Amino acid sequence: MKFLHLSDLHLGKRVHAFSMLEDQRFVLEQIAQMARAQRVDAVVIAGDIYDKSIPPAEAVGLFDSFFTSLRAEGIPVLAIGGNHDSGERLNFGQTLLARQGVYLAGTFGEELESVELCDADGCRVQFHLLPWLRPMELRERMGLAESTQQCAVQAALDTAEWDDGARHVLLAHAFVTAGGALPEQSESEIIPVGGLDAVDAALFDKYDYVALGHLHRAQRLGRDSVRYAGSPLKYSFSEAKYPKSVPLVTLGACGETAVELLPLKPKHEMREIRGRLADVISEMVVHAGDPEDYLRVILTDEDELYDPQGALKEVYPNLMRLDFDNARTRAADTDGLQDEDIAQKLTPAQLFAQFFAEQNGKEMNEWQQQAVARICRRMEEADEAD
Repeated sequence: MKFLHLSDLHLGKRVHAFSMLEDQRFVLEQIAQMARAQRVDAVVIAGDIYDKSIPPAEAVGLFDSFFTSLRAEGIPVLAIGGNHDSGERLNFGQTLLARQGVYLAGTFGEELESVELCDADGCRVQFHLLPWLRPMELRERMGLAESTQQCAVQAALDTAEWDDGARHVLLAHAFVTAGGALPEQSESEIIPVGGLDAVDAALFDKYDYVALGHLHRAQRLGRDSVRYAGSPLKYSFSEAKYPKSVPLVTLGACGETAVELLPLKPKHEMREIRGRLADVISEMVVHAGDPEDYLRVILTDEDELYDPQGALKEVYPNLMRLDFDNARTRAADTDGLQDEDIAQKLTPAQLFAQFFAEQNGKEMNEWQQQAVARICRRMEEADEAD
């Protein structure tokens, strides 16, 4: 059986005020073409389909057209909710869609949802769908001993119906570590506070393949068959040097699992340019790449410049970010992180945790961290609703 592993589409996302919708449409059309060319048996999406819990209508329409194009080729789609999604909204119409070969698990119910598919040779594969979990809710509902992601994931996995005669694939949206080693992360992700959100990959040892979502950097964890697909587009300049791809997973009849990374080409590349303004806008530098790429420009001029952003946008219409690196900015940085840097690198929950530790001389306990995370989530949902 062959399937494509996707995650973290973040449909409707804006990066530095630029809408990514047409870029997302461009890359999803590529993925649909890959699915047809490879004659896959399924496409799986490991969460964060949308960027917000209340996505714009255009984002919903794009997802609809994507899975409709796959179903027109007879390709089943399996997807779970991520921390950016509204699981309840994803669940709408799931029974009707399942009859059409589109399987959505936005929230975790009483037991782990499973879907069995067969390939052309009759090989059976059970796909287990584990959406983003909220441990505090599961602790109350299932009587868990702790309010940690590790405990919640273990409890959810224990509810799965297991067919010993089939191969097994897990879709999970979680922050996963391998033997205590942290995965590589990007600035566009929500980094968990402390260790409460971490799940050890050892929980997944019995699965033939684990399709992970949550982190935007494509990577394996411990073994080739436990991996993050990564986002199909670059959503921060920390990802500029890393190519994007889609894992093509092949489950052999004799128990082997093979993974091939199929490269993706973006509509607009994301890159950085560094130098003096006169050099950066010179014809040689402008035409060294595509001037319509999404750019971060770092100017090193020591003299004051008149409207450098205007001058740059004349030749680089998709300038996303302008920074300066000179004697003045380096002197300012010696006093500590600038407010802008803090805002970009720390979530509100992390900022509060830092403030709490400074004021009280100790870290927040488990219950306090969960309470702050819950409050921040409610504030984010309220802002999105407004």
